[in-house]
This record gives sequence, structure tokens and C-alpha cells, in this order.
Amino acid sequence: ILIGRSDDKLQMVAKEIEKEFGQKTRTIRVDFTDGCSIYSTIAKELQDLEIGILVNNVGMTCTDHFAYFLEIPDTEQKITQIIECNILSVPQMTRLVLPGMVERGTGLIINISSEIGARPQPLLALYSATKVFVTYFSQCLHAEYKSKGITVQCVAPLMVSTNMTHNMKVNSLVKSASGFVREALNTVGFSSYTSGCLSHALQSAALSLLLPDWLRMSTFFIRKLRNLPRTEKFDSNV
Repeated sequence: ILIGRSDDKLQMVAKEIEKEFGQKTRTIRVDFTDGCSIYSTIAKELQDLEIGILVNNVGMTCTDHFAYFLEIPDTEQKITQIIECNILSVPQMTRLVLPGMVERGTGLIINISSEIGARPQPLLALYSATKVFVTYFSQCLHAEYKSKGITVQCVAPLMVSTNMTHNMKVNSLVKSASGFVREALNTVGFSSYTSGCLSHALQSAALSLLLPDWLRMSTFFIRKLRNLPRTEKFDSNV
């Protein structure tokens, strides 16, 4: 089941899945920035289906560059949209599928967070705050339901080449979406919190050593980030 706001993209991906894997694919078109009203629609579409795996992957950024909070375009609207998309979607979708998983005594929930959610990141304040919610919610949920046969995994990547990151060139630091997913799926059942791949795990460890919080939060570092070209990205989502 694919859920998203672009009907054309949903249909395209559904056809690709059915052609390559021979699996029936259902699509549900909703906009996750529309608030709580969409979840009754999703619930009706999921009725009577046994959902064994949920991947909460929907996400959006505030800007395409490092910016002070008040520099976010259309600030009032964007605050609501990013909270509804990045935060509200995760517990709401979990609420819809978790009861069936508990009843069957098995299930997997994968929530996509970000390295930005591991530590506070100035100039990405709103995005960073939404991702720490995903991280904490995932870890708490795993602790609550692992005894009932449910695995909740939080995946916190760094740079992945996607539309959100302007399809950055893939290299030793930047993973392709397909390459990242292949590595990340190998961690399921072994880790409830992961960077998703070896490259990102090593980068995360290096950042912890080379960029301690006192430096990350300093005026000096903020000025350096502010002067980066607008196309530079510190982090991305899958």
C-alpha cells in the first residue's frame, strides 16, 4: 500500500512494483499536511487488511538552505505543515496499524528520522526538532511493545540522493536511495536504532568527535553555516 499526495507518482510506483515483483499494490492519495482529517480516509482503506510492516517515511524540510527560524518562507503555514507531516503522521499511522499487530503477536514498524534528530542543529531548528520526536517516539514504542512481538526501528540517515536533496551526486558519503534501503533493511531485527548503513554510521561517529555540541551551538559555527552556498545540505531524508 502506497500513501502520498501525488496520484501520478503513486500510480507510477505501483506499476513498477507490480511489474517487477508481481504484487498487487493499492494506492491511497492524501496530503499529510492536511492534518487529522486524512486519517479517517486512510483507516477506511486499510479496513480488513492485515498490515505486517509499516514504514513511516513521509517528510519535508522547511527551506533548501541553512536559515534562521524567522527566515523560513511563509513561516506560519510552514510550521503547521512540517509538524503535521513530520510529526503527526508517525503516531497517527502507528495508531491505525499497531492494534492488529499486537493481536497477531508480530509486526514491524520502521520510522525514518535523521542524524539531525540526534543532536540540536541551529539553522535547521524546526526540522531538527521534528526529527528528534520521531527518534524518541520510536525508541519508547519499541520498549513498550517488543515483549508483544513488535519491532519498532528508528533509521537516522545522513545524506541520501533524493528529490529532497536535489538528487545529489552519489559518492562515499552520499548514498543512493536504493543502495541505502538495501543496507538499512539488513539491520532489521539487529538494531532498534541505526544510521542505516556503514558509511552513515562512520560519519555519525566522526561528527560526534569532531563537532561537539558546544561547537555546534556556537555563534562562530552558526556564522560559518550561514555563509555556505544555498545548495549545500547538511542532512536529508530518504
